[in-house]
Amino acid sequence: MSASTVTRRAHTDSSPGQASSMAGPASHARSLRAGLMLAGREWKRFFRQRHRVIAAVVQPLLFWLLFGTGLRSSFAGVAGQGFLEYFLPGTVALILLFTAIFATISVIEDRREGFLQGVLVAPVSRWSVLIGKILGGGAIAWVQAVAFLCLIWAVGQAPIGPSMIPLLGLLFLMAAGMVALGMVVAWPMDSTQGFHAIMNLVLMPLWLLSGSFFPIPADSGSLGWGQSLLAGVMKLNPLSYGMAELRRLLYPAIDYGALGWVPDRTTAWLVTAGWLAGMIVWAAWLMRNPARVDAQG
Repeated sequence: MSASTVTRRAHTDSSPGQASSMAGPASHARSLRAGLMLAGREWKRFFRQRHRVIAAVVQPLLFWLLFGTGLRSSFAGVAGQGFLEYFLPGTVALILLFTAIFATISVIEDRREGFLQGVLVAPVSRWSVLIGKILGGGAIAWVQAVAFLCLIWAVGQAPIGPSMIPLLGLLFLMAAGMVALGMVVAWPMDSTQGFHAIMNLVLMPLWLLSGSFFPIPADSGSLGWGQSLLAGVMKLNPLSYGMAELRRLLYPAIDYGALGWVPDRTTAWLVTAGWLAGMIVWAAWLMRNPARVDAQG
């Protein structure tokens, strides 16, 4: 009996359940390795494009200095805190926002160059693309935000304490959530101009209405209908909860409840983690089938 006959008989005798159980872990391992490779590719691309570092760090830094000093006299903070300190968490969120835009626009570029199609036809799950983008882009945004905060801590604009440890975890949740949102927008698109337009239309209001620039109005009978509507929209914004906890971790000795509405810690962490999970599920649902632009191509 030839070796080829034995091999065919062995394949025939093995049950489909055994084959799928053996192929399952191997397939997941390949997808995970592919995702890590794509994340590493994001890092290599990041270090080769120096303008990304400048745009993602210098522009929020300028915003922080200009708005922080220009609006200092018109802002009444608590415990002697000025607008420069109040606006600091918003600047960190702006760094995460810009990095998410740059990290996910590469989906459109990779599709145009044919790289994405090559990954999708490989024997790995589509999850690998999503994992690679979230891990790679989220880690880049996290590092940039931490580098900015190190500069802030060095010049004494924020205290250093035990709250730094949960702060680092919160930053990664927020960064990964923004990158996942960028994947939701970028996956069905084939135009970088359209991507920038949609991201600015979504992310800038998301940032402005998160309490990063001005406090969320507190519930009181003295609020007009316009302020009540604004407060309701800001409370529905998932970024408002991460922003409130970020501000609380940066300045743990200050009670921001005197300025306006502030969610409790548990709610802030649950909403931030739920936002990330929801964006991942949404992006994975979109990526189950080829994008419309791929089908048309």
